Amino acid sequence: MRNLPPLTPDEAPAKSRELLAGIIARHGSAGDMVGTMAHSPALLQGYLDLSRAMKRTKISRPLSEKISLALQEWIGCGTCMAAHIEAGRAAGLTETDIALARQGTAADAREAALVDFALRVLTEPSSLTSDDVTALREHGWNDRVISEIVGLVALNMLTGSFNLVAGNQPSSDA
Repeated sequence: MRNLPPLTPDEAPAKSRELLAGIIARHGSAGDMVGTMAHSPALLQGYLDLSRAMKRTKISRPLSEKISLALQEWIGCGTCMAAHIEAGRAAGLTETDIALARQGTAADAREAALVDFALRVLTEPSSLTSDDVTALREHGWNDRVISEIVGLVALNMLTGSFNLVAGNQPSSDA
């Protein structure tokens, strides 16, 4: 059940109107989540900035989608899950890759370590120790990627939580 309606640019506060107009001009539409985030110009701007920034990480697109699938499985956002399954397929993930990611792992041990770390950042960040960071380094991950995982977790937590609070549901064609 939808709790917050998406806004059109005409209905949105001034700053959100400007942001929505730019998105629509570039992409043709804003989508339910972005239109609903328009209730808060600060939230919408923050989401757009973080989303753009996370597209410039050193984490490959397929691996980023695996991590997002694992995170969204735990968060429980059907809208985000559907979007990340579609994006994962577009990035070349197989159905096995998707299934493993949803289980919080990957076929590649190096990737599995990063997926597991991301889940721990989401679910139990206070339990992480320097040994956990060292273990990632031993798998070949550098400090930039380790840092970027926190941003990817934050982005997934933001979108998943927002969609759940707003009552946004996956489209029927997903």
